[in-house]
Amino acid sequence: MKKKTVSKVFNATLATSVIVGSGLLVAPVQAESISFKDVKKDSIYYNGISGLAKLGAIHGYPNGTYKPQNDITRGEIAKIIANALNLKTETIVNPGFTDVSNDHIFYNEIAALKAAGIVKGHGNNKFKPDENITRAELAVIIAKAFNLNKANFGELPFNDVESNNFAKDDIKRLLDNEVTVGTSATTFAPKEAVTREQAALFIYKALNVESTTTELTIMHSNDTHSRVENAPKRAAAVKDIRAKKPDALLLDAGDMTTGTLYYNLFKGQADLEFFNYMQYDAVTFGNHEFDAGSTQEGHQPLVDYIKGADFPFVSANIDFSKDEKFTGLFSDLVSSEPENGKIYNGIVKEVNGEKVGIFGLTTQETEAISSPGAITFENYIEEAEKAVKAFEDLGVDKIVVLSHLGYDDNPEIDNDLELAKAVNGIDIIVGGHSHTNLDGPVAVTEDAKGLAKDATLIVQAYQYSDFLGTLDVVFDDKGVIVDYKGELVKLGDYTADPTALKLLKPYQDEVNAFGETEIGVTAVAELENPRTGDDPTKPSVRKNETILGNLITDGMLAKAKNFTEKEVVLAVQNGGGIRSNIPAGAITVSEVITVLPFGNTLALMDVTGAELKAAFEHSLGQYPAENGGFLHVAGAKVEFDSTKPAGERVVSITYKDASGSYVALENSKTYTIATNAFTAKGGDGYDMFSKAYVEGRVTDLGLSDWENLQEHLLSLDALPTETEGRIVDISVK
Repeated sequence: MKKKTVSKVFNATLATSVIVGSGLLVAPVQAESISFKDVKKDSIYYNGISGLAKLGAIHGYPNGTYKPQNDITRGEIAKIIANALNLKTETIVNPGFTDVSNDHIFYNEIAALKAAGIVKGHGNNKFKPDENITRAELAVIIAKAFNLNKANFGELPFNDVESNNFAKDDIKRLLDNEVTVGTSATTFAPKEAVTREQAALFIYKALNVESTTTELTIMHSNDTHSRVENAPKRAAAVKDIRAKKPDALLLDAGDMTTGTLYYNLFKGQADLEFFNYMQYDAVTFGNHEFDAGSTQEGHQPLVDYIKGADFPFVSANIDFSKDEKFTGLFSDLVSSEPENGKIYNGIVKEVNGEKVGIFGLTTQETEAISSPGAITFENYIEEAEKAVKAFEDLGVDKIVVLSHLGYDDNPEIDNDLELAKAVNGIDIIVGGHSHTNLDGPVAVTEDAKGLAKDATLIVQAYQYSDFLGTLDVVFDDKGVIVDYKGELVKLGDYTADPTALKLLKPYQDEVNAFGETEIGVTAVAELENPRTGDDPTKPSVRKNETILGNLITDGMLAKAKNFTEKEVVLAVQNGGGIRSNIPAGAITVSEVITVLPFGNTLALMDVTGAELKAAFEHSLGQYPAENGGFLHVAGAKVEFDSTKPAGERVVSITYKDASGSYVALENSKTYTIATNAFTAKGGDGYDMFSKAYVEGRVTDLGLSDWENLQEHLLSLDALPTETEGRIVDISVK
């Protein structure tokens, strides 16, 4: 489906549309009727000066001169631009500049520009109206006043405009719209003063720009999973980016909650505090938003989260109608005037006068890996097509999906790559669910049949608020992406926002106190997490079976069996993911979390016996040296011979069948196993698992590893005090 063309009417400044006076027609001016005796007709500045004079934007001196080569002041520029835009200068608000009194000659014009958001001042609450304006300063004001967009994100050719120059982006806008060509092919002279003739030409050219491109900036997050302690740094990054790009959208692709004590204690309200503080524009639901469905209170925590939100939710493929808790909260409509704390199929946001459509999708796997109860999930392709058509019928040709499908998850169910290929008209997919680290946008430019299509960009910002994603896009006048750039901003590099830190403190204090709570289990002896200390004769969690590794994998196996009808034959945990011991005595919540601090999740994986053998060869390949990829195991026994060459060490692998007997793995048979998502994706060099993941043979259940361990410890009558011979070196007599 080809995108519909939306006709654009040029407005002198969209930012000032409320106060722009009527009757100003911006069109090329035949500059013949007004002239100044010191401005020659063969001057390159003649049309600019004469054209602005005809519009009444500039006036000469009483003696009939314009004094074109005199430097121009900041106050004079304010007057010309206010006149050119026909800004009303009556009944205006005091601009608040200490050096612009209400009897200043340019007071009204400066106040009008300040009210329109075109100028901010010059630091220290001053405007400095009588100082000469520099070329860089003028570039900033003109780009804002006339809503100039970049045509592309290519680099400036001017070697005298440094990368950190405050006006760099605005100089680029002037260049892209042919308002300037620089003082030479390689210079712009940003610090030079502007003459009256130069100012006239700049402004005249800007007035006559017919915008054919539109810029959109998006900040995005996903899978923050109640890492509330990281929110103050995310808030700092958001504030920093908004200071530079105040019209940037802030969006989230789901799994905002669950996974830490902040959720266990506050049921999402701590997360909500920060989403509201950061002023998100829209979010969608992840599968974990529905984890409480099987509890006695059902989805009440989610309902409370929605009702308390200072932003709307978007979801095109979730049917909430059969759960009465959501009555009155959801609508199947696309809304141009969405209410905060409500759910819509999609919403329309106006950004710089352009309409942007935003809708949401959540994986259908939620029905199997979470607890949605009566809530159901519809086909993502069909609902996406309906949403795109609804937007196009409203004349919206810039469309963003907030997707909790996963970047490259099981294609038989749903994922972002399949969505981008299958549905025309989607410009941007802000993704989540797969916790994928996309350093830059991925452009999908072919459909499912391999035919060329307009680009769809996919972005995703990993997990746990480690990064904030940023994306800058340029659209042409048909809503097609013509240029883009994006990156993941590392939040660890930011200093936490002070206000957000104050918001965090009461939550953090309660979490810290709760961390010392005893879970109700006592370790008779220390559950060790040994390391060799560079002595290969000593035991290590990274090369030997341990009691703690057995407990972790036993818990993984038990939990996995409750989440699938398949026969889960064994579970494995990488030794490098086990980070601490548990001392003898009463076990606390914080001690359990310290053992498994990475917030990993439980995953199911279908692999062949041959792949499992290869995995255990990899696990034992560095023995007796330590290896973070060493696999602890539950439900199986592995015998190996350390005297053999690496890759030939595994002697046998047996697993416990339904009758309780140990039987040998068959190379050609496919088995379902449990592991953590890190290992399932090929972490620690498990290429055979990475292959399974790419082929869609992995399902992330999203269940917190430390919570699984805690639940398993509570289920035992007594903790074991010795290992069981699950991983045995037969060469040792």
